[in-house]
Amino acid sequence: MNICMVGYGMMGVWHSDALIGRDARFHTLVGRRPEAAREFAERYGYARWTVDLDEALADPEVDAVIIASPSETHPEFALKAIAAGKPTLLEIPLAMTLEESEAVVAAADARGVPFGLCHPMRLQPEYGPIREAALSGADPIRQIAGRFYIHRLSNVGATGYHRSWTDNILWHHFAHFVDLGLWLLDFEGELAYSFLGPLHPQTGIPMECILSVETPRNQTLLVSGSYCSRERIYDSLIVTDRQSYRLDILRNRLVTGDGPVEVAPEKDNLALVTQDFVAAVREGRQPAVPGRSVLPAMRVLHAAQMRWDAIHGRQSLPGRRLSD
Repeated sequence: MNICMVGYGMMGVWHSDALIGRDARFHTLVGRRPEAAREFAERYGYARWTVDLDEALADPEVDAVIIASPSETHPEFALKAIAAGKPTLLEIPLAMTLEESEAVVAAADARGVPFGLCHPMRLQPEYGPIREAALSGADPIRQIAGRFYIHRLSNVGATGYHRSWTDNILWHHFAHFVDLGLWLLDFEGELAYSFLGPLHPQTGIPMECILSVETPRNQTLLVSGSYCSRERIYDSLIVTDRQSYRLDILRNRLVTGDGPVEVAPEKDNLALVTQDFVAAVREGRQPAVPGRSVLPAMRVLHAAQMRWDAIHGRQSLPGRRLSD
């Protein structure tokens, strides 16, 4: 299968690593800067590289596309790949607005191509049995909490690379936890409370966020985070009737009432998404996380954004440019 990879940052690396030895050919690498694109293509053995996505998508040899570009480019690039009839795997987030999210999903449905989202938390092996036990009634979930705290006053990503784009705590990092929580609870979700901080004078973006979702079954999903924290925290806590599960994503450790155990790193879970996508294309099915299945999470994020807009005014921000 000839793969077109869009993006050469950390996610481009992780997706490419996941494809090694998987009967997939590194066909085309699409990047923004010629020198960086050429270096990445040569390092991984992509047959060609380009800075023109339209040119890559016009190639009939390309069988599938993985989009790992900056967040605000996701809807534009996904729409182009879908219009070209290419099965597409899109990195999180689906888009930076609900309107764009719905437009991309509608386009994929109309075109009838496999279209999946990279939500690796759903494929975390430890979460599946928790969800099954909850949905069967054997061990109902009471509460889910997700936390994402980092220190990011400059535009440097997890690898130490100074990026050309700006991140967004609500639409990117909270998308992980909100989607996970709604999936575990089997609930489409309505926002109960949200706080999205004011614009930071140095970064020009909101740096703190808190939101909660409540279900009719008296279950709660709480997500909190900050880009100003001196301590790095990236974990989830699930409390059920019989047990509690705290997954420390940074330390690859699951802590329950029975004690801690080591779990696979985040990169390995992302590889499951990549490999499932390739299998889905071969088998003519939808990937494990179909595009439409993440819309409930996007609606919750949209509600939080609407509350911020009502206070501060709807506006374009670094990393989230709005159309007129």
